[in-house]
Amino acid sequence: MKLTHIDDNGRAKMVDVGEKEDTQRVAVAGASIHMAPETLSMIKDGKMKKGDVLAVAQVAGIMGVKRTSELIPMCHNILISGVEMNFSIDDEKSAIHIEATVKTIGKTGVEMEALQGVATAALTIYDMCKAIDKDMVISNIRLIKKTGGKSGTYIRGGECIEG
Repeated sequence: MKLTHIDDNGRAKMVDVGEKEDTQRVAVAGASIHMAPETLSMIKDGKMKKGDVLAVAQVAGIMGVKRTSELIPMCHNILISGVEMNFSIDDEKSAIHIEATVKTIGKTGVEMEALQGVATAALTIYDMCKAIDKDMVISNIRLIKKTGGKSGTYIRGGECIEG
């Protein structure tokens, strides 16, 4: 198996997607941020001094998706047709689980955009809460599902929510 972002001399290159067909492409990524129960309670109750943590993280995640090609060197600048950011509170694990769904019609997929979205949202939650909880841990950043393109559909075992 050959790495697509390495040329014959072993140097980095941006893949030429000019000959590829435009297809509908969707990627879903997830991440989690674990925190002290008191921190989670303050987020849920809207008591963070910096404001509505999840609303800000949602906007930050969307901005992260849109700026992926500026941050990841070999990513193409992609026209994003839609982004959904979802957050679920896990009281049992004292965590917030983040999921991003990114859509486009194009020549290359949006996996990196979805991953960037959840990472940016998680970092934003950390930033907004770090004054009271520096022990938060961001974890499990992963691709959950991707569809479209030559390689077809990928679904991580048992995690995909259809829709």
